[in-house]
Amino acid sequence: MPITSFYAAILALLFGALSVRTLLLRRRLRVAVGDGGDARLLRAVRVHANFAEYVPLCLLLVAFCEAQGASTVWLHAVLASLLLARLSHAYGVSQVDEPAGFRVFGVALTLTVLFISAFRLLSVVPRGIGF
Repeated sequence: MPITSFYAAILALLFGALSVRTLLLRRRLRVAVGDGGDARLLRAVRVHANFAEYVPLCLLLVAFCEAQGASTVWLHAVLASLLLARLSHAYGVSQVDEPAGFRVFGVALTLTVLFISAFRLLSVVPRGIGF
């Protein structure tokens, strides 16, 4: 699964950057658990957690699509969309005076990737499992 692997590596670097950003902010604010009432830390924690909540499942679904023979063009389109979605979401939610459009775009595109991948699998997999 070379295409999914490539994007997974890029997304892992983004996750690492979000992790480091949150850790450094925790250290600077001296908040070990929670957000300490700081809006910046709350947003950093949510960006990081939201990424952890959605990206692994999206990558798994797309990896299954790749294993089922999805085209190179389809895979790049879906995975580049996921990367763009997560960058947009991270940028928007990270802003204390949040420009809501970035979050909305990021969430909508992430969910699009999730649903498109799931529906594609449902259209292909049942033939292989005896339905």
